Amino acid sequence: MNTDRTDRTARTDRTAPTASPSGPLAAADDLNRRLRTRRTEPAANPQLEALALAVTANQPVLLWGEPGIGKSAALEQLAAGLGLPLETVIASVHEPSDFAGLPVVGDDPAVTGVPMAPPDWAVRLARTGAGLLFFDELSSAPPAVQAALLRVVLERRVGSLTLPEGVRIVAAANPPSSAADGWHLSPPLANRFVHLDWTHDPRTVARGMAGTWPEVTVPVVAAARVAGAVARARGAVSGFLTARPGLVHHIPGDAESRGRSWPSPRTWEMALKLLATGYAADAGREALAAALTGAVGDGAGIELLSYLEHLDLPDPDRVLADPDAFALPERGDRQLAFLIAVVAAVQSDLTRPRWEAGWAVLGKAVEAGVPDVAARAATDLAAMRHVDWPVPPGIDGFLDLLQMSGALPGGGR
Repeated sequence: MNTDRTDRTARTDRTAPTASPSGPLAAADDLNRRLRTRRTEPAANPQLEALALAVTANQPVLLWGEPGIGKSAALEQLAAGLGLPLETVIASVHEPSDFAGLPVVGDDPAVTGVPMAPPDWAVRLARTGAGLLFFDELSSAPPAVQAALLRVVLERRVGSLTLPEGVRIVAAANPPSSAADGWHLSPPLANRFVHLDWTHDPRTVARGMAGTWPEVTVPVVAAARVAGAVARARGAVSGFLTARPGLVHHIPGDAESRGRSWPSPRTWEMALKLLATGYAADAGREALAAALTGAVGDGAGIELLSYLEHLDLPDPDRVLADPDAFALPERGDRQLAFLIAVVAAVQSDLTRPRWEAGWAVLGKAVEAGVPDVAARAATDLAAMRHVDWPVPPGIDGFLDLLQMSGALPGGGR
């Protein structure tokens, strides 16, 4: 009897259907493979460029759009263009412990503590050292899950594991009106993202059905531009916020707006990184504008863009190389941004010749009769002085100010 049962089982295994190129679905599989074949072509697409810019700047991005318009497909294309593995996590189907970690009790918790075990996707990203982490359906995640995601997005902590800096974070959300069991994003979570509106272009979709889609243009940060880009961005953002202090922090009044982008010290730091990356990568104006307004909101972002349009700061490193060849801008706001940028450039590569050149630039404010504009920059520059560096002639117009503030203790000429 036992032998007979064994024989019947063996016969069943031999006759079970197996997939083969000549099976009944072979032609259908070949058809689908052909439909998946596509090509890409260069095309101006500001929303794709803004996404790539924010990812290059390593700022968390949140794509807002209706279901089925290609948010996930854009992430797959971007990951391929960057050469990064893509880890997709559906936020709405997870529990808070999936992001905060599950407690793992060891032999002696009183001595070793209780570590929080991370999920498998976090371990894979940590092993790889880089990747694109995609949280989908974020607006369908309940408030408890959103709270657990706070540390993941801002601190890159998943349980007891810290994600490497090479991991970029992108999320996607549907408006609450079209999301399944949709929720407004909590203000603390919303304020951790660059928000980009994701729409579809009917002409692009029509061309895509013919097999051709626009390619993602990945911004390339030029090493030679990095120092100057950082200094220019610091001067621009600091100068703007000095002129408009009321825009440093403003929480919207309604729940829907609080779940999108709004200005805060955190998002202004994001805007600074986006602007510096845009300068260093020579990003397009539309893409940079979308990224900046996505960080600090439409109101503050539009004012910043207007300010930048008329700012036109020169490269601070070129100014420091030949201070006498540059004149101080005439407008007060441009003067302030220009001087802040010069001091930031000195700080990024501090040497005595560059420090002395910085004082030569600040001296132009004294010559122009506006030493008050350069007062803060002079205080910062004086604080960088090495004890064995003599006081340069350009500092004369600021001596009283610096001695009163204590920024230049002792050490005469």
